[in-house]
Amino acid sequence: MPILKLKPACKDYLWGGSKLREEYNISSDLHPLAEAWVLSCHPDGPSVVENGPDAGLTLPQYIEKHGREVLGKNCARFEDFPILTKFIDAKGDLSIQVHPDNAYALEHEGQYGKTEMWYVLEAEPDAFLYYGFKHSITKEEYKERIGNNTLTEVLNAAPVKKGDVFFIPAGTLHAICKGIVIVEIQQNSNVTYRVYDYGRLGADGKPRQLHVAQALEVTRCVPPQPQDFGGHLAACQYFVADAVRGSAEGVCDEDSFTSLLITDGKGVLSCGGEEMAVRKGDSLFLPAGSGGWTLAGTASALVCRVPGAQI
Repeated sequence: MPILKLKPACKDYLWGGSKLREEYNISSDLHPLAEAWVLSCHPDGPSVVENGPDAGLTLPQYIEKHGREVLGKNCARFEDFPILTKFIDAKGDLSIQVHPDNAYALEHEGQYGKTEMWYVLEAEPDAFLYYGFKHSITKEEYKERIGNNTLTEVLNAAPVKKGDVFFIPAGTLHAICKGIVIVEIQQNSNVTYRVYDYGRLGADGKPRQLHVAQALEVTRCVPPQPQDFGGHLAACQYFVADAVRGSAEGVCDEDSFTSLLITDGKGVLSCGGEEMAVRKGDSLFLPAGSGGWTLAGTASALVCRVPGAQI
């Protein structure tokens, strides 16, 4: 079956809203509905195949059944499925946080680090997010500002609008702030070190855990660096992402699977002699070697593949 439709795993973090259910057709009883993990093999929330003979299998179970060949040759160098894709609805501010690189995360957490990208789908007027520092500071100043709650004074508060893209290498201090809906494509990791959380209480009525000691070790206290992705939205060793609108086509060859996430509109996805009606919020997975695909209609989509090792 060339076209798999995936059902996401959903999360009810306290800063979430309701737009994923109301506007992106994500089916979930969670309130709030903060995240939908639309392409995931992570044990904290794997996606599930919705259609065809493999309906009901998690994505990891599907891969185990059909073999890693469905991922493509470019995934052979990774021990685990390399990426995780999410919708995120930030009705409130997320914590100011940082993710470690692979070396630190493997040594201290037993899983990989996290480099990621954000693609902004919606942003309220005057919405912004924190993205690195305004200027370089020392680790000593970083620690002092965490302690006296003045950290935001030296953070880069970047205004956002629909269509903006941010690439966040591991070690970049960041926070998605209220009034933003994004797609996040990231390494297959769930390691986050919170630095500041606005004094909020968790579901247990206690302040949410901070990870200041770890953050001090892994944060790069510098401004964001310019990036050139050669015409792609973003590209790194884990993923290459592009946006398409309206009629689009591509080839899912033996090198990598293709993920298509419908971010707006509706249309028809065709591949391998199959056709599937798709709409906003749908996550589609084409196994490696599925061949040519076309997307017709008014749909907008994010298309993601795993690149060769040379990137």
